[in-house]
Amino acid sequence: MARIHSEAARILGERVKAARLRIGISQEDLGELADMHFSNIGKIERGNSNPNLATIVALAGPLGVDPGEWLAGLTPAMLPGRTHQVTAADLIAARAEGRS
Repeated sequence: MARIHSEAARILGERVKAARLRIGISQEDLGELADMHFSNIGKIERGNSNPNLATIVALAGPLGVDPGEWLAGLTPAMLPGRTHQVTAADLIAARAEGRS
């Protein structure tokens, strides 16, 4: 069994699969509609793949989903190798402290 790419990939995959099942089409059907091989859709749905923006948009269109809905709530901390999240505000504050 392939390893899950990341927590973000797992959640995205669950959302893609739920949208596909909600309208009652197969991975093969979605592959045809999104112009990609059905095995890639399976990898995405299982969280074994980290799809790029073009792929996410290509999948969302035929399913009638706003791709932003699939990304809602995902954070950098859910990606591999991320143990903490530094925000732009943190960076600005740190730079300001260094200049004082």
